[in-house]
Amino acid sequence: MLQRVTRSACAAAAATAALLVAGLSGSASAGTAASDPAPPTAAEALHTTAAPPALLRAMQRDLGLDRRQARQRLANEAEAGAAAGWLRAALGADWAGAWVHGRESGALTVATADARDVPAIEAGGAEAVVVRHPLSVLDAAKARLDRAAAAHRGSTDAPVWYVDVRTNSLVVQAVRPAAARSFLAAAGVDRSLVRVEKSAERPRPLYDLRGGEAYYIDGSTRCSIGFPVTRGTQQGFASAGHCGRAGSTTAGYNQVSQGTFQASVFPGNDMSWVAVNSSWTATPYVKGASGQNVQVTGSAQATVGASVCRSGSTSGWHCGTVQQLNTSVTYQEGTVSGVTRTTVCAEPGDSGGSYISGSQAQGVTSGGSGDCTSGGTTFFQPINPLLQTYGLTLRTTTGDPGDPGDPGDPGDPQGTWAAGTVYQAGDLVTYGGATYRCIQGHQAQTGWEPPNVPALWQRV
Repeated sequence: MLQRVTRSACAAAAATAALLVAGLSGSASAGTAASDPAPPTAAEALHTTAAPPALLRAMQRDLGLDRRQARQRLANEAEAGAAAGWLRAALGADWAGAWVHGRESGALTVATADARDVPAIEAGGAEAVVVRHPLSVLDAAKARLDRAAAAHRGSTDAPVWYVDVRTNSLVVQAVRPAAARSFLAAAGVDRSLVRVEKSAERPRPLYDLRGGEAYYIDGSTRCSIGFPVTRGTQQGFASAGHCGRAGSTTAGYNQVSQGTFQASVFPGNDMSWVAVNSSWTATPYVKGASGQNVQVTGSAQATVGASVCRSGSTSGWHCGTVQQLNTSVTYQEGTVSGVTRTTVCAEPGDSGGSYISGSQAQGVTSGGSGDCTSGGTTFFQPINPLLQTYGLTLRTTTGDPGDPGDPGDPGDPQGTWAAGTVYQAGDLVTYGGATYRCIQGHQAQTGWEPPNVPALWQRV
């Protein structure tokens, strides 16, 4: 539960969150003069109004929306993400997750393990749900399953497990329920935390050996570019780890020599990055429907229930929603942890491709089941851990990449705020003599300094 001395702080944070949900300006700093320019709302900071027509059309097709609803949904999801971040910081150990729902994502639900938090949550404009288990307990149980899978005690007959904040449970999907029971016993997980779901899904990585667009690895396998990045002055792109190993060479969609894999992890995670030669230039764009560019402006993490769209070289542009964060999935090659589960369809050859919510990069395609004719479930490797692991900077502007910092240095997430550093919710930084807490995971960039973006930072 919340410490009693923090209740007033919780109420203050919730009040600010209420302003954010309402789409009004709010400030993370106390004592701001009335004459000072109001900081941007979350929707303004994340540039939701700049959503290109290609993305909006894909949302309309796949989510059953009209154009106005698609725009409103993006704005609501940005504001809800900020409000959830403020409430997470305020609830502390009580926090049990949050999700958006409704056709336009107009409602935010926040779960808590302490009924005394309900007034503060409701004051923040969210619906409150009191549950039995705080998120930390369910995450710890999932971590036990991850460790058991890493020790080869998992099974492709129980290939997917995740924390479902909507039902306040650890879900294990299994082709054979007996396999799930054996897995849980091997991991020593309390069965009262778990819900076993029977499922016919057998996820697989989504690369193939067919010709087509995107990029090619060692002259044969085809995958899709995730996001253009820089590492110092070196340009390149992020993609999935199963697409290639360090040292593998790549050619572009036009079969022109392109670059070399610098690092790759799979299984365990599913991440890699490729350094390209001087014939190729990193841009801040994702290829949208009909070949139109969709600009990436940041990497703020989307909330459960939020809309997300994917670009891939086989199936093109498709949209769906975020189902669960921090999911683990077992492929034939091994278990990958920390991926995000979605309702977006994908097909072989789409691996490595971009997931984006509004203008915010989310991750690179890992694998899934089904296809884009009958529908399916897919998983993506979140982009922020990938950027942090390899010391990469997401490309969000055109022109000379310059030198944002020492190549390979991911920055200090607990020191002085610095552009290029990947911050997770809860990280503390100093800026301008003040201390700020990160409330939404993202990679910092110029213009997103803590006092300027209350959607991402809370002054403490």
